[in-house]
Amino acid sequence: MSLKGKSAIVTGSTSGIGQAIAEAFAAQGCNVMLNGFGEPAAIARQREQMAKKNGVEVEYNGADMSKPAEIADLVARTKAAFGGVDILVNNAGIQFTAPVEQFPAEKWDAIIAVNLSATFHAIHAALPLMKARKWGRIVNIASTHGLVASANKAAYVAAKHGVVGLTKVVGIECADTGVTCNAICPGWVLTPLVQAQIEARAKAENITVEKANHDLLADKQPQVQFTRPDQIAGLALFLASDTASNMQGAELVSDGGWTAQ
Repeated sequence: MSLKGKSAIVTGSTSGIGQAIAEAFAAQGCNVMLNGFGEPAAIARQREQMAKKNGVEVEYNGADMSKPAEIADLVARTKAAFGGVDILVNNAGIQFTAPVEQFPAEKWDAIIAVNLSATFHAIHAALPLMKARKWGRIVNIASTHGLVASANKAAYVAAKHGVVGLTKVVGIECADTGVTCNAICPGWVLTPLVQAQIEARAKAENITVEKANHDLLADKQPQVQFTRPDQIAGLALFLASDTASNMQGAELVSDGGWTAQ
């Protein structure tokens, strides 16, 4: 598959799943707008290496995904840099866990803003550009928690259920426009964020990191292994391909059997 000449925004792409997706699109000839937090010099190196390796244009915009005006500017600057926005991957996300009655209101607001509202605002800004070209791909990184729930994750579960619902609405509205909107629902993916959760669990329970790793997976997944970021990137590439051109509002699940139970 070649995406030569196409342009993509991948939010939250300076690490983890988003970085893997950005690298996969660049490898297929796609110009990429990176977004996310991190040390400026490290982000500059990432951008330069990705561009040089794949012979594409790679830019960076540090838009705060909790701020609608900055999201609109991210889309506008991508259009200015690359001439349009063909692919939008809504991946940026944050997490906080606590029982509902102990969940800080400000944490709820922040998670809903970044994990759900940002997806709406990015689609709102990018969709007219895609419809004008009669081609576009919107890929929302939801979660297994967009389909089922876990304790202590009220905001995250609510947000990801919202992303799945939004995906369906946009998919229906985009029928016969040349634009598709679909979601990917990963289970446990070994990213720096999840690694920190594993290490915290090991410390709290006074067990090895290896045991904490196994227990985290086994709590939910019959297949006790992590989904890799590059596997999620492969699903995103599939959704951008012609093979997936008749998919609208779908959820692709990669969760080791979590939701099959």
